[in-house]
Amino acid sequence: MPGPLVPPMPSSPPPAPPDGLRAAAVALLNLTGLGLGYLLLRRWLLLAGSLAATAVLLLVALPADADGVPGSGLVVYAVVLLLAAVHGAFVGLRTRLSWPGRRPVALVLGVVLLAVPVGGALWYDSARKEAVERALLDRLDGADKRVDAAGQKDFATARSDYRDALAVYRDLAVHHSGSRAAAQVPDRMRTYYTTVAAAYGHRDYCTAVEPLKYLRTVPNSMPRDQLGTLTHWPDDRLATSLYECGADGLTGAGGDWVPQFGYLLDTFPDSDQAAKVVPAVDAAEKTAAKAVAGKDPCGAVERLRTLNTQIVQLSNGSAVQADGLVKVAGRADHSGDSGEYACGVRQYEDGDFAKAQETMRQFVTDSPHDKNRDRARKIAIGAEVAQTLPAAGKKLPTTASGGGISVTVRNDSPDEITVLYTGPVTGSFTLGPCGSCEAYSFASSLLPGWEPCGDSGKHYPQHTISLPPGTTYFVHRPKNDSTATPGSDTAKLRYGYLYTECAYTTQSLGSTY
Repeated sequence: MPGPLVPPMPSSPPPAPPDGLRAAAVALLNLTGLGLGYLLLRRWLLLAGSLAATAVLLLVALPADADGVPGSGLVVYAVVLLLAAVHGAFVGLRTRLSWPGRRPVALVLGVVLLAVPVGGALWYDSARKEAVERALLDRLDGADKRVDAAGQKDFATARSDYRDALAVYRDLAVHHSGSRAAAQVPDRMRTYYTTVAAAYGHRDYCTAVEPLKYLRTVPNSMPRDQLGTLTHWPDDRLATSLYECGADGLTGAGGDWVPQFGYLLDTFPDSDQAAKVVPAVDAAEKTAAKAVAGKDPCGAVERLRTLNTQIVQLSNGSAVQADGLVKVAGRADHSGDSGEYACGVRQYEDGDFAKAQETMRQFVTDSPHDKNRDRARKIAIGAEVAQTLPAAGKKLPTTASGGGISVTVRNDSPDEITVLYTGPVTGSFTLGPCGSCEAYSFASSLLPGWEPCGDSGKHYPQHTISLPPGTTYFVHRPKNDSTATPGSDTAKLRYGYLYTECAYTTQSLGSTY
């Protein structure tokens, strides 16, 4: 009789009844990023996939830097974790766990192990923030080094470096205000200001002007709360530099002082430095005026002329203290006019008769009421005579006049002439042309018995002067548009004689004498 029927063994364990608690535990364990849900379900390939995804993330994220993990990478990893959790929950719903035996224990384990990715994320965020802080501190250090290097150059060359460093400081202060680097910016700005304005500390005031002007523009780009008292730090220093640089130029030790004083008066009109401008200009004018009586009167006159022009330029460009400047300019102009006399005397004594003549004529025009005007006119005549007869310039002409010796000068030429004479007495007069006279040929002047002014039938224009005894030098100057060369004569006058001078013209090969 056949035995009892035995049912065949199933090829795999029957599926467990659905269990939501188990599914939740697997999902939580997969969310740890370690694939532990798959481990408990003995799904080895899926476990390896989860671990691989986490390993890739760690390779990208570590070591932590300021840039952090790319956003796209975080999105991909989050999607992988979510898919692993959903899939794990689906599989765990009907699959028994290999461990632990109790489902609540697995769920608690999942919750506890979630601290791993959460703690890792918090640690990574802290590490990234520290990396950001180090990067910001590195930027701060780089800006500091740029400022230090710029301080070794002249400002014109270093300006771009200063601007680049300032841009870094501003970015740290504005866009990273809570960072350790930003907290150090105010202190760095103090160093920045003193470095840019180093020339001021060395009393190199002219060099300090442009850097200090630049520092006054810094508040336009830097938050004022980062600057504090530095906002107005350059003002007094710039005013001082402008005054000192201008004062150096005013005394001849520096450059052009007008722009410096002009900027000072316009920018800091109420400053103590601005109040010193007019007294400084006044002192310079007085020094130049005093120098007229010194060794270089011509240089002093030129200095006064230059001062007059510069002071007028300064007063026209600035309404501040304009009245005081105009008064000083007028005094400089008057002092320059008066100083022309001393300059002309010095030129005459140095033998520069052409310049002496020009200077004295200018003095006569500029100073119609000066006490030396009459003598200046005499010196101008003497200087003109001395250009033809250098011996006439050995003594400075005086204002003496008259004498006991008569000298008659006649004009035997078709040109109007001016007779200039100097010696014990200096003067000039004009003789009209001789209407019936002609220029003599050079050949006729060589004939025996030839004598100018010797034709008794002609009426020669003439003029008689009285001179004292001594040597008198004569020059007969043709009218201004004549091509004739001035004639000359040296007469040694003595009492008991009557003297006659004759002016005439000779021509030879197109030349007139």
